[in-house]
Amino acid sequence: MQIHLNYHLKWIEVMSAKNNKIANLKLPNGSNIEFPIHSGTIGPDVIDVKKLYSESDHFTYDPGFTSTGSCKSKITYIDGEKGVLLHRGYKIEDLAENCDFLEVAYLLLNSDLPNPEQKKVFDNKITTHTMIHEQLSMFFRGFRRDAHAMAVMCGVVGALSAFYHDSTDITDPSQRLVASHRLVAKIPTIAAMAYKFSIGQPFIYPRNDLSYSENFLNMMFSVPAEKYEIDPILSKAMDKILILHADHEQNASTSTVRLAGSSGANPFACIAAGIASLWGPAHGGANEAVIHMLNEIQKNGNVYEFIKKAKDPNDPFRLMGFGHRVYKNYDPRATVMKKTADAVLGAVGKEDEPMFILARELEKIALEDDYFVTKKLYPNVDFYSGIILQAMGFPSSLFTVLFAVARTVGWVAQWNEMIEDSEQRIGRPRQLYIGEKQRAFTPLNKRN
Repeated sequence: MQIHLNYHLKWIEVMSAKNNKIANLKLPNGSNIEFPIHSGTIGPDVIDVKKLYSESDHFTYDPGFTSTGSCKSKITYIDGEKGVLLHRGYKIEDLAENCDFLEVAYLLLNSDLPNPEQKKVFDNKITTHTMIHEQLSMFFRGFRRDAHAMAVMCGVVGALSAFYHDSTDITDPSQRLVASHRLVAKIPTIAAMAYKFSIGQPFIYPRNDLSYSENFLNMMFSVPAEKYEIDPILSKAMDKILILHADHEQNASTSTVRLAGSSGANPFACIAAGIASLWGPAHGGANEAVIHMLNEIQKNGNVYEFIKKAKDPNDPFRLMGFGHRVYKNYDPRATVMKKTADAVLGAVGKEDEPMFILARELEKIALEDDYFVTKKLYPNVDFYSGIILQAMGFPSSLFTVLFAVARTVGWVAQWNEMIEDSEQRIGRPRQLYIGEKQRAFTPLNKRN
């Protein structure tokens, strides 16, 4: 195989006598440099260019790092062309249909699914960490009442390191374990408190007799004045939502957590950095954008006009919740989420509400329209999760917070893997400098 690059650089893949793959880089000056090619368990091979600069005085140029493997990982595998998502080798569909969230959390953190005794111990460990330091609850009063919940999450999660000094030493495996459990356990409590603060209701403390998802729904929607009945269909849907968003390989927020962690930052600071990255509308805000889009179409009253706009390459309008940067096939998470949407809408009696009728009409049109089918713009997980969360009573401004609750366990698993990786170095991307060359300095009084 021969790949031509700019300046007549050539990559030539050869096989050594030991059957190890080698990439031979031919430089313009005629010299050749060999780089090993590594094969993963599954997926494409990678050319190891760690020594490229030291041996050739060249860098690779890869904006967005879309063709760069930043680490080795055993946690999550994605095949976007085939629509495959695996956690530790298990299909996401199987996990979502057969596990609760803490079972999947155990898998991500410990490499395998738990047996009954292991699950009991792990569930108890997480449950007993759901309370937060009482002084931390007063921290919320420093925010404006109308502060975005993600801004509150960034601040409060970052502040955890000021309250839990006994789990910030990243060189101590036992402290890393405690920090991991605390983060998975406390993030739902903090998220619920951020919501309650924004609407002026009292904080609801976690209950040890409830499951992870039941506890979160109770902290979100119950009030001291009356008993809150937890609908098992909604708690099951919450489990699925959390599972389907638990990890997704080296995306922007996960890479942010790893990069922050590479400097030796404490785990609470690293997860706060991940939350900040997730806040970006191009990353964690897609399901919120779906609801805004549906509202816009509903006001207009003509779904076909918006379909036409989406097809027009000169129109900036795009159908939110359709297509995916990674998946060029049906998002495997969307299949599970569609079933969940049907169950939730039935449970809350909203199948006949105009917004959800519109969502189903839009889904049907997109799945049957040649334009969307040809371009593989299938409904993705964000399309259905936005509909489900809206039906369950979550305000759209809180959607990204729920994403953070789910993704925390993935961030924590990735952070632990990074810390234990013997090849781990502080992240230091390079650049292609296109600014001025060195210039002579001119004193202020002599500049025109």
